[in-house]
Amino acid sequence: MQTARRRMASPLVRKAFSHTRYASTESKNQFKVVIVGGGSGGLTIANQIYDRFKAAGKPLNAGDITVLDAAEYHYYQPGWTLVGAGLRPKTDFRRPLASLFPPHISHIQENVQSFSPTTSSVTTTTGRTVSYESLVVAAGLKINWDAIPGLSRALADPSSGVSSIYSYDTCDKTWNDIDALRSGNALFTQPAGVVKCAGAPQKIMWMAWDRYQKTARGNNIKVDFYSGMPTMFSVKKYSDALNALRIERGVGAEFQHNLVAVDAENRKATFKKSDGSTMERSFTLLHATPPMGPLDFIKGSPIADAAGWVEVNQATLRHAKPEFGNVFALGDCSSLPTSKTAAAITSQAPVLAENLFSVLDTGNTSIAKYDGYTSCPLLTGYGELMLAEFKYGLEPKESFAQYFGDQSKPRRAFYHLKKDLFPWAYWNYMIKGKWFGTSGLFRPKVA
Repeated sequence: MQTARRRMASPLVRKAFSHTRYASTESKNQFKVVIVGGGSGGLTIANQIYDRFKAAGKPLNAGDITVLDAAEYHYYQPGWTLVGAGLRPKTDFRRPLASLFPPHISHIQENVQSFSPTTSSVTTTTGRTVSYESLVVAAGLKINWDAIPGLSRALADPSSGVSSIYSYDTCDKTWNDIDALRSGNALFTQPAGVVKCAGAPQKIMWMAWDRYQKTARGNNIKVDFYSGMPTMFSVKKYSDALNALRIERGVGAEFQHNLVAVDAENRKATFKKSDGSTMERSFTLLHATPPMGPLDFIKGSPIADAAGWVEVNQATLRHAKPEFGNVFALGDCSSLPTSKTAAAITSQAPVLAENLFSVLDTGNTSIAKYDGYTSCPLLTGYGELMLAEFKYGLEPKESFAQYFGDQSKPRRAFYHLKKDLFPWAYWNYMIKGKWFGTSGLFRPKVA
């Protein structure tokens, strides 16, 4: 059996298997469920929808669900912080996308260019029209690297001292820069507005700070946090704890300061303040978090809201416009007013699967509701982590407080969840549709 598994996992066999399985999708253009995006949300929901129909005794046929995504690789993006902190190699967090689909989920290796919800179809970048009974958009968001002049060029220069954990190509450069720094100014930035995992820009800062303390460089390196946001974190309980930690550790901060330009040659970063004025700051190391926003092919489409996100009901994840009632969305591309994290997807997916099944089965949504739950595992050093969990209204919704106490206090147990358990659960359970947020391996029951 072990030999058979290894043989099946080889690239040549996977490729041959993929060609056989995908051959039927080359001519098939109509599906029961079409999912746009093969990221965390797309893979998770594809499997959960299939399993939900099967559990109801109404199994779908193989190939009734298809995922449209031309990407070669799938990434576990929360792992990039671990790479930036020198804890794991980045290859641990990348796998060929085609290898992650079970035989009953088809995969069209094309990207969507436009939506036509009135005809229940999408058009791909090759001009192919794909029709659906129900559509799920799980396409992620856009990272606007070029919105900061000089940033892309600096990231490509190995000697610039500029890095970012928000890219597979640069997350290991972050660790190289952090580890190589012996003295000077280390700046860590966060933009105003929406970003993937809003705690990540300071996670890597805390890890760098702790690295410098443990290697007796702390007295020679000044660490500062420049954020476009007004506070350390959106949830007051955790923000207060993080700010107290910042003061205790001697980390400087400037709030409502957005990074707007990088001059790597002269090691200068330019920030725009809330009053519109700008200021320059010299750096030896700069970790940059670029601004983010909706994807171009969604922005301005019939299914988008004014800001460019897929407009969904925040409880049911069904489209907010009744005439587009067979359209759903989850994850980063949606208009859901909560943080954009993989943890949020684990709670969104079961609700979406339940409601999509109910709409296709009865015409109406079920009683399943999403309460806005998300989680941000905030690394605060090697061997410690603050586990922020909250829901709509920025209200804490903590899963472990009854066992460990106040979750605003960093703990070693939480650190190992982030470092060891979550990556394992992601590859083995979440993207296979077997992880249900705070319910773990058990699908939430709907009365």
